[in-house]
Amino acid sequence: MRVRVPASSANLGPGFDALALALSCYVEVSVEPADRLEVRSTGCGAELPADATHLVASVATQVQGHDRLCIEVHSDIPVARGLGSSAALAVAAAAAAGAPDPFAYGVSTDGHPENAAASAFGGLVVATFVEGRPVYRRLTLDPALRFVLVIPDHALATAAARAALASNVPHADAAFNLGRMGLLLAGLADRRALIPEAADDRLHQDARAMLFPEAPFILKGLREAGALMSCWSGAGPSLLAVCTDHSGPVVAHAAEALLDAQGLAGEVRQIAADLTGVHFFGSSAH
Repeated sequence: MRVRVPASSANLGPGFDALALALSCYVEVSVEPADRLEVRSTGCGAELPADATHLVASVATQVQGHDRLCIEVHSDIPVARGLGSSAALAVAAAAAAGAPDPFAYGVSTDGHPENAAASAFGGLVVATFVEGRPVYRRLTLDPALRFVLVIPDHALATAAARAALASNVPHADAAFNLGRMGLLLAGLADRRALIPEAADDRLHQDARAMLFPEAPFILKGLREAGALMSCWSGAGPSLLAVCTDHSGPVVAHAAEALLDAQGLAGEVRQIAADLTGVHFFGSSAH
C-alpha cells in the first residue's frame, strides 16, 4: 500500500500545543511484503540510517507484527524544521502498513496530537489530550488563504526549543494568548477578519528567538510585505506567512530578500493548505 501524508505547521502563534495546519508538502510511504526488512529513502531525511531504527520501519513493523517488509519513503518535508516531519512519517507508515487508526500511531510516536491530527485528517485542527486520550476537531479555514514558508538551512531540535521555554506562565500572558487565539481562529475562518496581531504570542515565540535571533526581523518583514500575519512554524526555525493568492508571490519574493539581508541560507515555498490528510494510492511500490 502506498500513501501520501502532508506536513503540518503547529502553534500558529498563540495556539501553542493546540492548533495545527496541514500543508501541501508531503511524504509518501509504501509498504509491501518481502523476505526481509528493506528500507529505501529519498528526498528529505535520506541521510538517516535505512535500517530497523528508521521511524517508518519502527512504526510499520509495530503495525504488522513482523519486519518482513519492503518500505520505501520519499519526503519533501524538511527534517527538524518545525514542519511536523516525525508525525507525518509516523502517520504515513502506519497507514501504509494497514493500521486502522494511523492518527493514534502518530500521537504515540510524536507525542503531539495537533501535528498528528493535521497530517492524518488535513485542514486546520485543534487537538489535545482529554483524560489521557487524544481528541481533535477540524476547524473552519478560509479557502482563499495561501501560505509562504521560510525554511532556514539549519535544523532546530524540538528538545532544544522546548528547553528554552519558561516553566511557569503569568496569568496575564495566558489571558493574552487566549484572546489572540480567538482572534486567530476568527481570522483563519474568514480572511477579512484576520489582523496581524492575531499571531502575537507570549508563551513560546519570544523565548525561542534566542535560538533564531533573526526570526523577529523576518516575521516583521513578512507582515510589512503584505502577509496577513506571520508566525513561527511549530518549534521552528521555519516561519509561516499567511497570505492570499494576490499577496503570496509578493511575500515570497520579500522572504527571499529577508533571508539574504540576514545572511541566511534557506528556501522559500509558496504553498496551500492540504484538506485531505492521508491519501491512499493503492497497492504498488513507490
